[in-house]
Amino acid sequence: MGFGEEVKMGEDRAVYANVIVDISVEKLDKTFQYLVPEELKDDVAIGVQVKIPFGNRAVTGYVIELTGEPEIDVRRIKPILKVCSGAVAIESQLIALAGWMRKNYGSTMNQALKTVLPVRKKTGQKKERSVSLCISAEQARAKLALYESRRNTAKARLVRELIAEGTLDYGLVVGRLNVSSQTVRALSEQGVVRVEEKRSYRNPVGNLKSGEYLLTLNENQRRVVSAVVSDMERGIFSAYLVKGVTGSGKTEVYMELIAHVIEKGRQAIVLIPEIALTYQTVMRFYGRFGDRVSIMNSRLSGGERYDQFERAKAGDIDIMIGPRSALFTPFADLGLIIIDEEHETSYKSETAPRYHARDVARERARMCGASLVLGSATPSVDSYYRAKCGSYRLLELSERVDSRPLPACEIVDMRKELMEGNRSILSVRLQELMEERLVRGEQIMLFLNRRGAAGFISCRACGSVIKCPHCDVSLSLHMEEAGGHSMVCHYCGYRTAQPALCPACGSRYLGGFKAGTQRIEQLVQKRFPAARTMRMDFDSTRTKDSYEKILSAFASREADILVGTQMIVKGHDFPNVTLVGVLAADMSLHVSDFHASERTFQLLTQAVGRAGRGKLPGNAVIQTYAPDNFAVEAARDQDYDRFYAREIAYRSMLSYPPVWNLLLIHCTGAKQPAVEEAAGCAAVWLKGRIAEESEEVLLVGPADASVSKVNDVYRKVIYMKAKHYGTLVRLKDETERYVREQSLFSPVTVQFDFNPVSGF
Repeated sequence: MGFGEEVKMGEDRAVYANVIVDISVEKLDKTFQYLVPEELKDDVAIGVQVKIPFGNRAVTGYVIELTGEPEIDVRRIKPILKVCSGAVAIESQLIALAGWMRKNYGSTMNQALKTVLPVRKKTGQKKERSVSLCISAEQARAKLALYESRRNTAKARLVRELIAEGTLDYGLVVGRLNVSSQTVRALSEQGVVRVEEKRSYRNPVGNLKSGEYLLTLNENQRRVVSAVVSDMERGIFSAYLVKGVTGSGKTEVYMELIAHVIEKGRQAIVLIPEIALTYQTVMRFYGRFGDRVSIMNSRLSGGERYDQFERAKAGDIDIMIGPRSALFTPFADLGLIIIDEEHETSYKSETAPRYHARDVARERARMCGASLVLGSATPSVDSYYRAKCGSYRLLELSERVDSRPLPACEIVDMRKELMEGNRSILSVRLQELMEERLVRGEQIMLFLNRRGAAGFISCRACGSVIKCPHCDVSLSLHMEEAGGHSMVCHYCGYRTAQPALCPACGSRYLGGFKAGTQRIEQLVQKRFPAARTMRMDFDSTRTKDSYEKILSAFASREADILVGTQMIVKGHDFPNVTLVGVLAADMSLHVSDFHASERTFQLLTQAVGRAGRGKLPGNAVIQTYAPDNFAVEAARDQDYDRFYAREIAYRSMLSYPPVWNLLLIHCTGAKQPAVEEAAGCAAVWLKGRIAEESEEVLLVGPADASVSKVNDVYRKVIYMKAKHYGTLVRLKDETERYVREQSLFSPVTVQFDFNPVSGF
């Protein structure tokens, strides 16, 4: 449901509005119901600001829901006084967006509100206080003489400094000048000085310095910018997919579009995957736009996050950069939303409402009259399909900046390596190329799509895998900083010591498989002892500034080899990197998810694209046990169109998104029988309901989720596929009503997930 969209309840039925008066997070649960008068029915919609009677006074509130059902005695329900006219408050727009999300993704309105208004709960506010004279200079000198004659040294010291400086920081007064707060208060009460207080905002990029921007766009970049800007000039605000090979200069295109929007007095939001939101990325924007830029990420404190939204609302900044939560920045006149690396799965929320930032961004852009630009070297199959169907306008950057060649890439079959006696994680060919680079003083990146010291632990004697007692997943082996090993569950956090004997059969033949980044780092250091090696993965980047420290050190050539997981291949630009090695490239092919080939192609293409981004040519080596897989071959050739043609044919054949739409209904609960009964009843009811549909709808389940138990909570899923998204939304609405009416669902939580982007 979009902003300003009416809810029709029928001409003769009473309509009631649920209204929130205070939109701080802790008050979102508290709503009050009012009658919508007949004369206001055409004007009241979700998100609209209204005047309502509240106690003995009239206050402002926001409509968050319209219903035909009164929640209390109708005689006690008061009517709305009026709809507030004039400019639409940003809160109204965001509340309307929450209503649209609740409708299209399935959640409570309260869950949706807490998503779009995520920082309304105030933490401690920073304030700046200053002290100044409020009497004339002549009167001040007379006061100074009086205080000196009476030996009021503290008062004299303060007045003397104020005569010289005019205004002083309060902290300096009570600190360096050693004037007590009581003395300052006494002078204020006597009308000699004035203490002023103003809000000070925390600025996470306040330490950066902007520089002179000298870059000139090439012909391809200008063509893309011109296509979007010319539409803006004609009042056309569309959605665009910028498909640009790695190193083609998409960021410069984004900045040129932002500059145009800011020139028109509007604001821009730039979404970047959290994993790629680094000092290097932010510096490029800050270098051009200075302190009109701010950032949002999970490593900011609560106070910093709150302040960035307040700065945006106050008009102190024009550009917000951050992960999907930055999409809800309260800009008053939003003109442009950019989603970089739009294929990233982190743009999909894994908690209710399970929204995709790409689709919510399009709805917000529609509400604001803004343009939406999606960018990627490896667009998601969903977005490319929409571009092919005309929903997005496709714009391409087919060459690297300065016509630099793409890296020469080769595939190494690790099965042959093993047959020829090489048991190392590093192939002979990769080792040869690494030696060449180290001799020439060039840098190397080794990418592994894993983290931790090793994967699961299994018994070589009986084959059993050591699992979490609370979740249906294997425990992972981790090396502790103090030495030794522990077994960790990545779902619930359960941790235990590594056993010496198999818990099932007592055998001592326990072992780990699939080395992680720590193990690779150790092997590289042993093979190339003179090389300086760094590691970048989840475990080495836990602290607030660890990303920046590692990347800055590598960019400054303090290391020759960077070993890491996904985070090292996300948009970073290191001109001296001329070799990328991809280890265990096919590992992501074997997960239980229809996106497996797409994820593998994207990861490999992004990884290969890190090489040769400077003046020196680059090489890449993809090590794999599946050298003939079409996703691996297409990544080697950087051939997106070839990959897409094969993948979309597969999706069409099996009725998978984006050709069809998929809805997962998650049933979870602490008692397995209750979850199984509820999921079974829901499936039976849905089959009967689907039989009434004119459109074909496929239903599978209920079945165990891919992980059937997490933290002692049991999980069942029901799958539904339909050609049209609206059909699934309608079935979701009816399922919500059915669940509310059936008591057997009371111990079970039911949630909905449209077109999931990862395993179920």
